[in-house]
Amino acid sequence: MNDIRSHLKALGQEHLLRFYDELDSTSQSRLIDQLKGLDYSVLDITDRQEQRGAFEPMGAMTLDQIEKNRPRLTEIGLDAIRKGEVGAVLLAGGQGSRLGSADPKGMFDIGINRRLYIFECLIGNLLEVTKKAGTFLPLFIMTSSQNDAQTREFLKAHDYFGYDGSHIHFFVQEQLPTVDVNGKLMLSAKDTVSCAPNGNGGWYISMRRSGLFKRIKNAKSLKWLNVFAVDNVLQRIADPCFVGAVISEGKSCGAKVVSKAAPDEKVGVLCLEDGKPSIVEYYEMTDEMKTLRDPDGSLSYRFGVILNYLFRIDELDKAFGVSLPLHRAFKQVSFIDENGELIRPEKPNAYKFETLVLDMVRLQSSCLAFEVEREREFAPVKNKTGIDSVESARALLQKNGVEL
Repeated sequence: MNDIRSHLKALGQEHLLRFYDELDSTSQSRLIDQLKGLDYSVLDITDRQEQRGAFEPMGAMTLDQIEKNRPRLTEIGLDAIRKGEVGAVLLAGGQGSRLGSADPKGMFDIGINRRLYIFECLIGNLLEVTKKAGTFLPLFIMTSSQNDAQTREFLKAHDYFGYDGSHIHFFVQEQLPTVDVNGKLMLSAKDTVSCAPNGNGGWYISMRRSGLFKRIKNAKSLKWLNVFAVDNVLQRIADPCFVGAVISEGKSCGAKVVSKAAPDEKVGVLCLEDGKPSIVEYYEMTDEMKTLRDPDGSLSYRFGVILNYLFRIDELDKAFGVSLPLHRAFKQVSFIDENGELIRPEKPNAYKFETLVLDMVRLQSSCLAFEVEREREFAPVKNKTGIDSVESARALLQKNGVEL
């Protein structure tokens, strides 16, 4: 206890023990255990812009090239799946608050005349692959501490929408503490430091630290992990052609991309940075980069990522000890004030920190950009109405023959 108190005092964070003497022994132990495990590096993060390298456009395996080689690439991918070399990782830690729902985003009903949950859409897409391959592949689902129990109960109650439950494995995303505008860590309860999920880039470290690989059968055969987001209802998961293309090209990772709809579209673009694969965010691009065109008139920086990546596990393990950059966002964060009262602010009051999966690409030795048709594989559900919304996703689902 004295060590913790001294450590907090040195950091100027001793206020976290303000209510310690009021707590019962169980709550005291819970608080001390949390304080011992906190990542205090967030206290050093500022708004300083990360120094980026020299960007260059990066080519892709285009739609035409893929179609010419689809049968061969698909068979390579199916062979890897049948050998148990491919797993899928669903990033499902988010809530549906922006959609007007208090439930996990995957539980959102996107149907019109029938119930059709986002989880159901995604698992249905994966089942198309398992039917072709004649075998199930491991599906790892990353939840958050807030939605883990609810997600597990929901999927079990719906019999995993037809997927073999013995091949579904859950793990909880790790968290990072929040920091107020004065650089102080916050309490969400008298015995709890306020924390938030560590971003989609935290999936692999959370997965590894959960000990999941040690608990599942045939983990040693796994070589590839296809990581995808819960909010794109048209995601093609463990796509055999994509898997086969990355293996055939000898790349350490792959990224599904779509051609940008316009120069100023707000999407990260796969490119080269100092000669290595990387992703430049739309707000980091200069006007020259946004409008630069190839001789055929197409945008040079045109391949936008859709958060569907394939990573080699051995390459991920090599980078396991490398810290990803922490990005901070100014958000509304509820907290306990000095009087022990819970405050729910109406405006942003604190910083949340997250790592991004796109930064993992920069740690890979090579990457294949694999172009897909936007209207067949990209229907993000981020907003209730407008762009990338429930409305637009429903229209695309119907266009792809999905009954709503």
